[in-house]
Amino acid sequence: MAQRSLVRVGVTILAASLALSACGSRGGDTSAGSGSTAGGDSAAKVAKIGVIAPLSGDLSALGLGIRNAVDLAVKQANESGAIPGWTLQMDAKDDEAKPETGKNAATALAGDAEVVGVVGTLNSSVAQNVQPVLAGANIVQVSPANTGPSLTRGADFANAPKRTYANYFRTCTTDDVQGPFAAQYLIEQGIKKVATIHDKKTYGQGLVDAFTKEFKAKGGTITGSTTVNPEDANFQTAITAIRGGSPELVYYGGEYPQAGPLSQQMKSAGLNVPLMGGDGIYDQKFIDLAGATANGDLATSVGAPTDELAKGKEFLDAYQAAGFTDPASAYGAYAYDAANAIIEGLKVSLKDAADASSARQATIDAVGKVDFEGVTGKVAFDEYGDSKTRTLTAYKVEGLKWVAAKTGSVE
Repeated sequence: MAQRSLVRVGVTILAASLALSACGSRGGDTSAGSGSTAGGDSAAKVAKIGVIAPLSGDLSALGLGIRNAVDLAVKQANESGAIPGWTLQMDAKDDEAKPETGKNAATALAGDAEVVGVVGTLNSSVAQNVQPVLAGANIVQVSPANTGPSLTRGADFANAPKRTYANYFRTCTTDDVQGPFAAQYLIEQGIKKVATIHDKKTYGQGLVDAFTKEFKAKGGTITGSTTVNPEDANFQTAITAIRGGSPELVYYGGEYPQAGPLSQQMKSAGLNVPLMGGDGIYDQKFIDLAGATANGDLATSVGAPTDELAKGKEFLDAYQAAGFTDPASAYGAYAYDAANAIIEGLKVSLKDAADASSARQATIDAVGKVDFEGVTGKVAFDEYGDSKTRTLTAYKVEGLKWVAAKTGSVE
């Protein structure tokens, strides 16, 4: 893949982190009752946007930000009367970051005739179980966070891409862009010897595979590779396996509940090099878990820093004003854009619809054609359902805060 030039941002996301620390979820907004009636019309017909995300457990910091952002988008649409004659409601389901729980959540939403769209999931492994359920019910799904390429382009996405589910879209970019972006960033920083670890899950393994391919192509050396289990808490075996190769950095495919302790244990064991991961570790909780030695660790995440974009600032202000008590986190802005992509589709599909369920296929068709300026940039989808926007940012921990280092994209 050809590389676009990376533009140095040189600004921190500290301001956004401080602003978001006062934001978050309000109790009671997880039910289908979220959202106010459009124009005060009690006779308005109801259409629901579901959410499937981890609302409890280790990854709830990310899932709650997703839920809250959808809640905000739904409330704003109702307040503005975006779809005359209709009231939108949010129905949020907790998938606990577990594939089977996610499947059950999708089944529940699919069985509700008023559900016309779903925002989710966070995890690519959960999406694999959710996709066929929602596709079978003709319900549009827009993920703010799934980065596994196979979800849109099939198992042989690199050689023979094929659309998997016509109802599935995503507002974030994919691992086969994010991995190479990280590899190119490290090569530019003069880091050419890297060990890799992943958690065996769809996201972690895919990210490491994409990173490794590009890193080698750019002249880097993988000094060692190993895996851990998603439930592991002690990483000494993995650390021992890669330490002998004297890597300059460890690239981890997985999420912050394991990445934070891994970073701390690496350094305690004498492997005093940075840990780098993808968007799955880009959260303050990674730093909290990694502790004082987190400074110097790295992550990539989708998009430009939200507080650096005009619409991003508007979103953060509205999120804070809504009174949420949990941060929007890495995917709040993308969830907000995902919800608004569905809402834009509903403006077309519900216009002459007798009820919500009869508008499901028309909603899929309409969402595939949306094109608007969102919080994260232009929101539009290619022939596979992938976002046309491929911007990423590399972040570094400085002073125990994530600081934006470079923003750019890979073609």
